[in-house]
Amino acid sequence: MRTDHEVADIFRAAGPAYRAAHIGHLSLTQLKVMTAIENCRTAALGGHVETCEDCGHWRIAYNSCRNRHCPKCQGAAARTWLAEREADLLPVGYFHVVFTLPAQIAEIAFHNKARLYDLLFRTASETMLTIAADPKHLGARIGITAVLHAWGSSMTHHPHVHMVVPGGGLASDGTRWISSRPAFLLPVRVLGKLFRRLFLTRLTQLHDSGKLAFFGTLLPLSDRRAFQRHIAPVRKKRWVVYAKPPFAGPEAVLAYLSRYTHRVAISNRRILAFDGANVTLRYKDYRRDGADRQRVMALPVDEFIRRFLTHVLPRGFHRIRHYGMLAGAYRKANLALARDLLNVAPEPEDLSEQEPADLRPPCPCCGGRMIIIETFERWRQPRAPPGKLLPIRETVS
Repeated sequence: MRTDHEVADIFRAAGPAYRAAHIGHLSLTQLKVMTAIENCRTAALGGHVETCEDCGHWRIAYNSCRNRHCPKCQGAAARTWLAEREADLLPVGYFHVVFTLPAQIAEIAFHNKARLYDLLFRTASETMLTIAADPKHLGARIGITAVLHAWGSSMTHHPHVHMVVPGGGLASDGTRWISSRPAFLLPVRVLGKLFRRLFLTRLTQLHDSGKLAFFGTLLPLSDRRAFQRHIAPVRKKRWVVYAKPPFAGPEAVLAYLSRYTHRVAISNRRILAFDGANVTLRYKDYRRDGADRQRVMALPVDEFIRRFLTHVLPRGFHRIRHYGMLAGAYRKANLALARDLLNVAPEPEDLSEQEPADLRPPCPCCGGRMIIIETFERWRQPRAPPGKLLPIRETVS
């Protein structure tokens, strides 16, 4: 649904001046994201004319940019991804686990996104798999779907990984399914200690091998002793690993995934006002409880754009990853084995060859099916008013 103000409107109005003021300081990826969002669903990307098979109502639909940072494009991407993941769900409880980096480490990650976000994924997943496999805890090989978020509600830099984990896993010999306790998966303090040790060990290795970059106030951290002094406080600090109660059924798991997997730094619906100089947005203050948690803040437009672009991911970086029994080529075999051990129906047959669902909205007048009667290229408009393109032929698709 079109809101009164969108990220695209802000970029179109203030983007040219922002690019000119920060020339040489924006990456090519960030520039491409800005351009994609500005052009999304405009004549710049071309489009098509649709008409209703029943009443003849017509409309012009412009193409989407399909950029993974675009607020308008992630809804359709999420629906497609969820349809594929729905078949993966098992009839067990699912847990939500969050791994967060301390502020001192997040500062280093700001200028080393590709390496440290990847390290966050690897150490968090290894921590979960190691503790789950320990006979003192669960003694099973679990499955993990992990999603990276690099932002807080106010669009500040706050890298953390959300995980959805089934409440149990396969025994090491593959002969049985081992279930977790109904409301408890793994001890968070144990997870936090291992996560801290693994991450700091590998972070130090990256520094020693010269693979970390430091700028501005962090430039002195290039020196090993200064770097060690910087991370010394977090060696003794408790690293936050948060485990929520299990979801209330598979539907709740899918509802959660639909909100988190394809989320961007800010959705259009959280933008309340834009006057050309300031952007007013709604955010959550997690230090408050109840209704007071919902807050409103105003940001200068340049600061809004800066914060948004902070969360543009490195090119080719995968923000959704699967581990354990859900990883790679063995996923289908592991899920089939799990279903067999749980005595549930096998996974549905591959539906990839079926005709894809029609994602076009129905006719707003009568609810009928809309069909495409003309396409037009980038920066073009339809050749003539749609009324002159009728009558509709059955062969048009």
